[in-house]
Amino acid sequence: MLAARSTRPRARLHVVRRALRAYATETVQSADVSSLPPPPLSTPPSAPKRTRLSPAPRPAASHRHQPLINLPPSFGRNQLLPVSDSRRALLESIVADFEAPIRYAYAYGSGVFEQDGYQRATGEKEPMLDFIFAVTHPSHFHSINMNQHPGHYAFHARILGSDFVTRVQNIAPGVWFNAFVPMKGVTIKYGVTAVDNLCSDLLNWNSLYLAGRMHKPIRIIKDDARVRLTQQVNLTSALRAALLVLPAEFTETRLFEAIAGISYAGDPRMLLPAENRNKVANIVRKQAPQFKELYHRLVVALPGTNWSAGSTTIQQDVSPTARALHLKKLPSSLLARVKSHYAGTPGLNEGETAYWQKLAGDERLSHAIVDELKHIVRGPATLQTLKGIVSGGPSTSFRYASEKVGKWWKGRQQE
Repeated sequence: MLAARSTRPRARLHVVRRALRAYATETVQSADVSSLPPPPLSTPPSAPKRTRLSPAPRPAASHRHQPLINLPPSFGRNQLLPVSDSRRALLESIVADFEAPIRYAYAYGSGVFEQDGYQRATGEKEPMLDFIFAVTHPSHFHSINMNQHPGHYAFHARILGSDFVTRVQNIAPGVWFNAFVPMKGVTIKYGVTAVDNLCSDLLNWNSLYLAGRMHKPIRIIKDDARVRLTQQVNLTSALRAALLVLPAEFTETRLFEAIAGISYAGDPRMLLPAENRNKVANIVRKQAPQFKELYHRLVVALPGTNWSAGSTTIQQDVSPTARALHLKKLPSSLLARVKSHYAGTPGLNEGETAYWQKLAGDERLSHAIVDELKHIVRGPATLQTLKGIVSGGPSTSFRYASEKVGKWWKGRQQE
């Protein structure tokens, strides 16, 4: 009996130990691998949420616009006239000194290409260098430039600010000039205009104030595809206008003088002792090689013209049909004036097929073209002369006029 009682606690202890062992261990049964579920697919880490305090970085987006005009590299190469290395370096350094954005820039005048009648004496200072800057936003340009170069502007212009300067600039022909500016050891004058205004004048001859200057040799410092394209149209238009006032055969010198004289026809300064009366001839005599580079390829490309490579004589077809081709492609402003000039002429009806041939065959056409060119130039040139008093002030305007008269008198003495 005592032996039976002693074995019961042992049995209970054994059961408890087995139960504890069962809870403490897990029995792993073998299973078929193919029956196991596939592992979960790996998912990329989610991007952190954007918050106002710590925004996640945005992907870089390009804001560069595709160019509107893609020109062949050789297009308009006739416009790229060479100058000496020292002169080129000087012109480029002057333009590079401006922090305000400039899309197109060129230098022109006797300070860039030599002109007859303006020979410098030994030790005499260089003539003032003339520039034109075409910008996208004139008010923005003047604001930055006025901050960088306040001395370039007259006192009243600095006080009234860039908005005033831009409003004055926008008055026809759309240019603001700063004159007698010392830079890089020389004195410069630069005009600021909008690119849209420049291209419009090159295409349509609204004022010929800018387009006329660019009929003559210029040195391009900053190029722009749009301006180069419209300048090529401008040069071709000048050539067509000159051919319409020239006979069947003429010399290259006569052609160059006809083209150079377009911007001086009607200019009020030519009526005053402020410009040399022989200015056109003086320009052509010294710059004939540059004129030939500008226009020779254009003449050869036009139908009805002949200009041999080694010849100084040019022939053209002066039949009404050939002249009509030039006439119809004149810039819109000049063409509209010519048509208005002939309005009401008996036997001329714009609606009839032979209108252009009749107009081109009229013997008075050359005189009509010259008269209308004078009308286009006179108004804007007069306004720009008056604007010079506003932009530069009385003292600068008087100094500029005095130097012009001095150059005119010196030119007369050298004749």
